[in-house]
Amino acid sequence: MTDPEFALIDGIVAGNQQGYAELVNRYKNYAFTLANKILGNRAEAEEAAQDAFIKAYHHLGAFKRDSRFSTWLYRIVFNTAISYKRKQKGHHQSIESAIIEYQAEDTGMLERQDKKKYLDKAINQLSEADKIAITLFYLQEFSLEEIAGITGMPANTVKVRIHRARIRLAEELKRLLKKEALTL
Repeated sequence: MTDPEFALIDGIVAGNQQGYAELVNRYKNYAFTLANKILGNRAEAEEAAQDAFIKAYHHLGAFKRDSRFSTWLYRIVFNTAISYKRKQKGHHQSIESAIIEYQAEDTGMLERQDKKKYLDKAINQLSEADKIAITLFYLQEFSLEEIAGITGMPANTVKVRIHRARIRLAEELKRLLKKEALTL
């Protein structure tokens, strides 16, 4: 498998530290988003993403190139964020604190905010594994194989999880919207 990033990675392993700054700039937003979805806390997500980049830098020589660099990196981010999550047991987050970057059609600011609000609430009612699967597949547009690589689940399990999560999400949206319609 050849990837244009492999030459950049070879340079970094050989000592070109500027090249790593380029990789960090390419992937920092996705890394932060993934960590934030898991942790639900901006400051901790930033710290976890930073730690993941440091771990990736130190283990860059061990990158086997049997997958894309982004998949390998996001696996490190995922594991780092899960470790942070385990440390923070007992801390709770409010539904409103989770942020999902959702781009709706340009049908007006108020309508977009409304859609985002209900989608956020519905997604936050899902289990953590379902939230991550839905976010990676639909919002980050990763393939099933890439999500399998990031989460450590087999691709078929990821496919089933996304299917079931989508059904639960639809049910939760119906429940939320029906509840909202009753208060109008």
